[in-house]
Amino acid sequence: MAVKIRLARFGKKKMPSYRVVVIDERRKREGRILEAVGNYDPKKKENVATVNKERVAYWLQRGAQPTQTVAKLLKRMERSA
Repeated sequence: MAVKIRLARFGKKKMPSYRVVVIDERRKREGRILEAVGNYDPKKKENVATVNKERVAYWLQRGAQPTQTVAKLLKRMERSA
């Protein structure tokens, strides 16, 4: 099973918010997830994600691949910390 760390969209129309989730790559964007590891709200001024770094590290060790967007978010979090 190929596992990805990606964003799942939630929220109202034109007011998106996202969850950072660990999911089988063959599932739909809002399909059944393995674990939710964080949140991302692009509408806020800070535009920062909140992520459980321990769980992300755990999944990365297990071979999960982050999408380009999630990889950018994680890099931005490292720089700001």
